[in-house]
Amino acid sequence: MTEHAYLTPEGLKRLEEELDFLKTVRRAEIAQRLHEAMAEGEVEENPEYEDAKNEQAFVEGRILELESILANAVLIENTGPSDEVRLGSKVTITDMDSGEREDYTIVGSAEADPVNGRISNESPIGKALIGHKVNDVVHVETPSGLIKFKITQVSN
Repeated sequence: MTEHAYLTPEGLKRLEEELDFLKTVRRAEIAQRLHEAMAEGEVEENPEYEDAKNEQAFVEGRILELESILANAVLIENTGPSDEVRLGSKVTITDMDSGEREDYTIVGSAEADPVNGRISNESPIGKALIGHKVNDVVHVETPSGLIKFKITQVSN
C-alpha cells in the first residue's frame, strides 16, 4: 500500500522545482566532475572521483525520493473557512505553563520544517492539533514530556 504525501500548492511547486534542478543542472555538473576526474588517470585512488561518485549517489537517491513523493502527492486544498484545525491550517497556540506563543502551519511530512513553523500532521503536536478549534486546550505527549497549550487562532 502506497502512503500519500500531503503537499500544499507551494510545497508541490518547490519539490517539482528541486526535482527539475537535480535532473537538469546537478546531474550535468556531477557528470562533468566525473569526466574530469577520470581524465586525470587512475580512478581507484582519486579522491575527486570518489567524492563525485558519492555526490552522484546522493543526488540519484534524492531524485528517486522526490519522484516517489510527487507520484503519491495529494494536494492540500482548503475549501474555505473553517474554525477547525486541518491540513494546511495556520495555527497559533499558547503554552499554558510558560505563556509562550507559537505559530505553526500544519503540512504533510514531505514539507515539514519545524524550524520555520511548518509541522507535520504526523508529529505529536500536529497530530494533537488536527480537529481542534480556537479556545480548545490540548495536551500533547512530546519527547520532552507532557505539554498543555491553548489554541488561540486558526486560519485556513
